Amino acid sequence: MTRVKSRFICEECGAVHPKWSGKCAECESWNSLVEEELPEEGPHLRASMAVLTEPVPVTRSDHEAPARISGGLEEFDRVMGGGIVPGSLTLVGGDPGIGKSTLMLQVSHHVAAKDGPVLYISGEESFDQAHLRAARLKTLHDRLFLLTETHVSAIAPHISSGKYRFAVVDSIQSVYTSRLAAAPGSVGQVRECANEFMRLAKTTKIPIALVGHVTKEGVIAGPRLLEHLVDTVLYFEGEGRQSLRVLRAVKNRFGSTNEIGVFEMHDAGLSEVRNPSALFLNERPIGVSGSVVFPAIEGARPLLVEVQALVSDTHAGSPRRTVTGINPNRVALLLAVLERHAGLRFCDRDVFVNVAGGIRLDEPAADLAAAVALASSLLGRPVAQDVAVFGEVGLSGEIRAVGASRQRLREAAKFGFARCILPGNCTRDAVGTDATPEPAAKLGDALRIALER
Repeated sequence: MTRVKSRFICEECGAVHPKWSGKCAECESWNSLVEEELPEEGPHLRASMAVLTEPVPVTRSDHEAPARISGGLEEFDRVMGGGIVPGSLTLVGGDPGIGKSTLMLQVSHHVAAKDGPVLYISGEESFDQAHLRAARLKTLHDRLFLLTETHVSAIAPHISSGKYRFAVVDSIQSVYTSRLAAAPGSVGQVRECANEFMRLAKTTKIPIALVGHVTKEGVIAGPRLLEHLVDTVLYFEGEGRQSLRVLRAVKNRFGSTNEIGVFEMHDAGLSEVRNPSALFLNERPIGVSGSVVFPAIEGARPLLVEVQALVSDTHAGSPRRTVTGINPNRVALLLAVLERHAGLRFCDRDVFVNVAGGIRLDEPAADLAAAVALASSLLGRPVAQDVAVFGEVGLSGEIRAVGASRQRLREAAKFGFARCILPGNCTRDAVGTDATPEPAAKLGDALRIALER
């Protein structure tokens, strides 16, 4: 009988420990170690994924890149970098009920209709449940095959048969392997099954998509180790009670990680939003302080988003700072700059900052829009409806230039924003656009222009 030994794996960072401890030595999280039993002896369980056994010069060009497979949704293909790459392993994560299965079922239907047979492996729903979902979404097709199986050894022969053009595993938490004694969804099972699907994808050249739920800590399928294993990681974001959904790539070995795809959820599935700026500004209030329009750049796409701020008297010992959609540390920096260089007092006020529509802004070009929104709310002075704002704010209160200024100005002018407050060095980019530049060298200059009555 094979002896069995145990090891302990951190659910937060994936670090391996020889014995249990209350605190992970790597990420310092408490009560995050789970036990995993493994055979002590025997051959390595995972076969090699290598196809070539000899080193090949990097200049060798007789192997052309395979043609990508279109997912049928332009927003999806944009985030993927132009389509699905044969032999790739993609992880699609998001909160339960956000629409991951809906998205992948629609993509599978298009691939089945245009390219060839697709295998959809449903580990969480029965055949009848999956069939009802496909019928509701109108994604029934003769070349779309459903397999209700959770054992990876039973799934592998179907993928290795070469009959299918694309495969989806819904979800990675439901699949298990008998090599491990742990329960499905555990750290060891998720990692080992993902490794098996990676081997299948590389050896058969069949692209595989794994659907993974996001935990309460915001991590896909438990450990972040899984994100390092796959080729592409997509997050499907949005509020469950709202129809807007955003697909974002946080890792992509075959394309940019700056692109986003915008969808709307309906009873019949997901529909693409070809003009996100109009959707984000659809419910923008008129004549209200604390609201500023910011021309953002996501990949190659300009988007107009609304940055909102609310400053109110505090009723607690320490003022609250609640930020959604922007880095909270960046907002803290802006508050300090506003107090030091604009003479505005926030230290005894509650501050709330939000980006409408569920968009997350990571670029420093949003600094000036957030600062103007904070000052507008504090002073009770609304910003003019035809003004857009962008620019980076430095620690000494200077307004620094940002990239893609011409694209931002054109997008703002297209939606009727006649004026744009921007860094002085970006004024030349306004030539040829319909937006009138309002250059500002200092934060005080920008506030005077934006909040003038």
